[in-house]
Amino acid sequence: MAVRPILFATDFSAASGPALRAALEMGRQEGATVLIAHVLEPPVPFAPDGYVLPQTYDDLAAAQRRGAEERMRRVLAKARREGVSARGLLLRGAPHEAIARTARGHRASRVVVGTHGRRGFSRLFLGSVAARVVASAPCPVLVVPAPRGRRAS
Repeated sequence: MAVRPILFATDFSAASGPALRAALEMGRQEGATVLIAHVLEPPVPFAPDGYVLPQTYDDLAAAQRRGAEERMRRVLAKARREGVSARGLLLRGAPHEAIARTARGHRASRVVVGTHGRRGFSRLFLGSVAARVVASAPCPVLVVPAPRGRRAS
């Protein structure tokens, strides 16, 4: 029986650190590949007159992708140092939808995500990607909270 991969979704923030550690530990214990996924959301350029040249938008998107690729290389290097098989995936779309779609497409055994621990108005305004992943994922989801000192208010 083949071991199904574990999907770890990250926004590369400090809040993702504990979830990465949990995903790598599970991958090591089970001999599973950890799929490390980051969702590239379209950049939102600020322009006083509301118009952004297409070239400016393309430059912002390319810079965003390069930054994500560099961060992904660092996370993959950490997985290799810990002896875990890992593969990076840069996704597009609404984060919760892209994560659920990827979990389904790769037949992931579970999804591991971190949470910023937002409360009150910031949670209401920003929503929770983790909660949306729990609601839409085709498999179990492990939500790992950020340590108290790293939660957003």
